[in-house]
Amino acid sequence: MRSALRTSQQELYNGTMQDACEIWAVVPVKRLSLAKQRLAGVLAPEVRQALACAMLEDVLAALAAARGLAGILVVTADSAAARIAARYGAEVSRDQAEAGHSAAVAGAAQRLAARGAAMLTVPADIPLIRAEDIARIIASLGAAPCFTIAPARDECGSNAVLCSPADAISLRFGENSYFPHLAAARAAGIEPVTLRLARVALDIDRPEDLAELARARMPSRARAVLERLGAAAALPDAIVQ
Repeated sequence: MRSALRTSQQELYNGTMQDACEIWAVVPVKRLSLAKQRLAGVLAPEVRQALACAMLEDVLAALAAARGLAGILVVTADSAAARIAARYGAEVSRDQAEAGHSAAVAGAAQRLAARGAAMLTVPADIPLIRAEDIARIIASLGAAPCFTIAPARDECGSNAVLCSPADAISLRFGENSYFPHLAAARAAGIEPVTLRLARVALDIDRPEDLAELARARMPSRARAVLERLGAAAALPDAIVQ
């Protein structure tokens, strides 16, 4: 069954299937050895890499369980990330994978837009996301062109973006992308929809994000990795209190 699903997803992404509901999830993943550099002060390199793998699995598991997606595309040049993607029936592309988050998403958006598809893009570091969150985002999809965004908890980052068509606006990710994305949508004549989803809002970049993950007390592979490796002990007391 999974093999058949992967085949149909690949056909859709390549444009040989025209009649499916086309909302593709796109997840850009940098090389795992370079992941989470801002946690270097509290986590050893091998722990950061294990955490990055676990968070990617959390995200892919939620996407794979969600209804309404035609497929999942992981944009990466990392072989370990590609193997994880394959376990969840995702397709893998190396196109623009080493050019940064924004370029990786833009490359996927261009190809999906050529097929008339919509795109839901999420980062690989939101370990609390669930299929129910994805369902809420998909349910917001209106007549094209449309744009939905779920911001990070500090309302600086963009933690989930749904565009129809996939290239409805030019996306530029970074620490201060949420309000520029709203402005870009309006400049394109699209009134954006904002969804504030607590589980989607937590992306893991800084030590205080790890502490928030611990306080959330929700099961995740990321949390299990940190507990298994005893990484919580590395966090400053002032952060985890």
